[in-house]
Amino acid sequence: MKQYILLLAFLINTISLISQENYFPPKGSWEVKALSVFGINNEIINDAIKYAENNQNDGDFDLRVEILKGFSSEPYHEILGPTKKRGASNGLIIKNGYIIASWGDTDRVDMTFSVTKSYLSAITGIAIDKGLIQSEKDRVSSYIWDKTFDGNKNQKITWEQLLNQSSNWAGNLWEINDWEDRPDKRLNIDEWRSQEQKEPGSYYKYNDVRVNVLAYSLLHVFRESLPKVLQQNIMNQIGASDSWRWYGYENSWTNIDGHMIQSVSGGGHNGGGVFINSLDHARFGLLYLNNGNWNGKTILTKEWIDKSITPSPSNLEYGYMWWLNKRNGEDYWKGVPENVYYGAGFGGNYIVVIPENKIVIVARWMGRGTIGKFVKMIIEADSN
Repeated sequence: MKQYILLLAFLINTISLISQENYFPPKGSWEVKALSVFGINNEIINDAIKYAENNQNDGDFDLRVEILKGFSSEPYHEILGPTKKRGASNGLIIKNGYIIASWGDTDRVDMTFSVTKSYLSAITGIAIDKGLIQSEKDRVSSYIWDKTFDGNKNQKITWEQLLNQSSNWAGNLWEINDWEDRPDKRLNIDEWRSQEQKEPGSYYKYNDVRVNVLAYSLLHVFRESLPKVLQQNIMNQIGASDSWRWYGYENSWTNIDGHMIQSVSGGGHNGGGVFINSLDHARFGLLYLNNGNWNGKTILTKEWIDKSITPSPSNLEYGYMWWLNKRNGEDYWKGVPENVYYGAGFGGNYIVVIPENKIVIVARWMGRGTIGKFVKMIIEADSN
């Protein structure tokens, strides 16, 4: 009898150690743990996955159709970069680094639209860590001396304002005007053209042209392609696959030291952006869950991640290209902790980081308005 008691104590202790340690999956493999190891409610998790599968995005799988339809209110909108037909709903739930549940084809490479912005944010952190940018508070015009930041207001724009989408940059990049992006439907084209430029930092506006200005500026700072920077400094370090890609537009090439390099886009608004599978997304989310540390090595500083998930003065729901679950915000997920943050993209693409539960969720092609309930169900399953 004593032997059985000792064995039971050993098993309980082992399960406790597994549930507390942080696991970092090596490249090409990822350990799966049963829900019971962490005391997670299997029934609720299964219901959550069924909910995701039954409420996936009901749009056309041909994303050229969806892009043109989704941004039809924009004058002159066209697809300038690569697109790809998407797959069905898929995703993963990661606990303490282990896969505890998944659904669909998580190996499939798909467009991820504005989740790309969170990768761009990480690249900015790398630039600061390397000393290529002294501070995110610096004016970008101190680094980029071409005509991109000409003008009384443009020259005042800081890296931070580009990151939190309060730059109010005005101009034309890759033959797209800033005012063409998500214009006020209550106004007409003449009014869009003639709107007075707002002071940098004074007003939040989700605007892909301005995000592409950040990507263009970072390209000039690094003096090499951002996909290569991402690969060498982050993706290779966290064991990501070699299947992901990052594209710009057919006309977004610029001369860097005599070499024509493509400036990548911060989303798929006009095509392009990051094309990636859910497993690689999950690694990126796990890096953030661990405050930039991967198996003892600092990839991104904790200071940078803390700044990235700090509410911006112009929008309390937005940090440095990460969305924040704030109670007074329009997109607050009821019943989900306020310290939850996430990358989000057109079509229902998400990387969700839940610090208190040590959980990362990757969800692809979620239906409109479903992600909050889905995340809440997973947290409830972990709380039982």
